[in-house]
Amino acid sequence: MLEDHTTAASAVPWPAAYPTGYAVVDVETTGLARDDRIVSAAVYRVDAQGEIEDHWYTLVNPQRDPGPVWIHGLTSSMLADAPLFKDIAEEFAGRLDGRVLVAHNAVFDWSMIAREYARAERLAPVRQRLCTIALSKELALPLPNHKLESLAAHFGVEQRHAHNALDDARVLAEAFRPSLHAAAGGNVRLPLLECRPLTEWSDGAPRVVRQSTGPAPSSSYRPGSWRPSRKRPPCPYPNPGRYEPGKPLKQGMRVAFSGDTSVERELLEDRAVEAGLHIATSVSRLTSLLVTNDPDSGTSKTVKARSFGTPVIDEAAFGQLLQDVTPATES
Repeated sequence: MLEDHTTAASAVPWPAAYPTGYAVVDVETTGLARDDRIVSAAVYRVDAQGEIEDHWYTLVNPQRDPGPVWIHGLTSSMLADAPLFKDIAEEFAGRLDGRVLVAHNAVFDWSMIAREYARAERLAPVRQRLCTIALSKELALPLPNHKLESLAAHFGVEQRHAHNALDDARVLAEAFRPSLHAAAGGNVRLPLLECRPLTEWSDGAPRVVRQSTGPAPSSSYRPGSWRPSRKRPPCPYPNPGRYEPGKPLKQGMRVAFSGDTSVERELLEDRAVEAGLHIATSVSRLTSLLVTNDPDSGTSKTVKARSFGTPVIDEAAFGQLLQDVTPATES
């Protein structure tokens, strides 16, 4: 059963600085790159103390192949008659308006939403976001990893259909309520971040293709129950050295991953490659950065990173850095 913190939380005053309402969001997408698209979206609106008010869900026609069907289960034929994002933008905005956007790995969901609104020549009415990964860290929850299923299991929330936007949003809303009450009971400062909307959009030379009834031959993603083995092309940029905390990533940096990630590992690596980074399968003195959600796990990569002095950051911080990677030509 869902753990209930209502009695404990009501024994102390509710923090006056907490937001007055939240929009718990999940989007499924064609991938992780800047030109990928949303294929489904769900919003659970909850009040100041995390009680669910209502929910909303829609499919979205991405006007291209649907990407990793083996993850989200949405095929081209299922999306062919779905509305375009511009057609649901106003209703979606109404669900978000005046609320803090809550998501698991919120930087990803917000980035995809902001890009879709920019394409539609509109602004999403969101000023702040809250990442439930960051909140679970603030609460020091004893989770084995930072996946949504682990957060759900901790609070006894049943996950019925993983990677379905509506069910993932429901699971997160149900897990967010006890998290919020635990934070209020401990007078924990919520890890709120500013949402900066995009004001313009240029697709450049896009990969976007018209949707068809079958997979697009030119796409690196193909529908199916498994992911084809792919050999990544070599990174075209020289290694500029180690990542320096507080500074942006630079194209050519060698990035290694260790442990579980909330986003599918291969899709996260794809996004890094498209940003101009080199994916390292091991850690050496040449590794620029190690990304792990569990730096104390004692894996060979984390041990080597410590011995070499390689910087270590978590997935959420890496997602933030991917928003603005410095070109290799810059000094």
